[in-house]
Amino acid sequence: MATPIKSISIQEVRDIAHHLAAKTMEWDEPIPQFESRFPGVLESCIVQPFQHFDKRLLYHGLIGKAAILFYLLIKNHPFQNGNKRIAVTTLLVFLSINGKWLNVDTTKLYLFAIWIAQSDAELKTEVVKVIERFITKNIVAY
Repeated sequence: MATPIKSISIQEVRDIAHHLAAKTMEWDEPIPQFESRFPGVLESCIVQPFQHFDKRLLYHGLIGKAAILFYLLIKNHPFQNGNKRIAVTTLLVFLSINGKWLNVDTTKLYLFAIWIAQSDAELKTEVVKVIERFITKNIVAY
């Protein structure tokens, strides 16, 4: 029997991902306080990977869930600033709590996040598939 996939909580995003992004990836623009996020948007991003329709999962496996989580955190802009940086750290935290990691240079990962941010929203399905391939190529046991 497969190990159940653990979801990431708002608390983990706040206490780990947001904190790490703000501390380690400031660059030219600071990341605002966590409390300044747009109400409900972050919550929607982190529950979506675990949604069902007609008793079927919409996103399968750790990689499918990680891919849609990463995409939504970037495209739905739950924060006033720092969405790509927070998405990168949240992805890593989500994988970590599930015993995995990405063996990829952080700059390459951030540039990938920029590409996702610039992608056409009408190509969501295709972009999520590219994210799945990226994760599959770089995922390792933690």
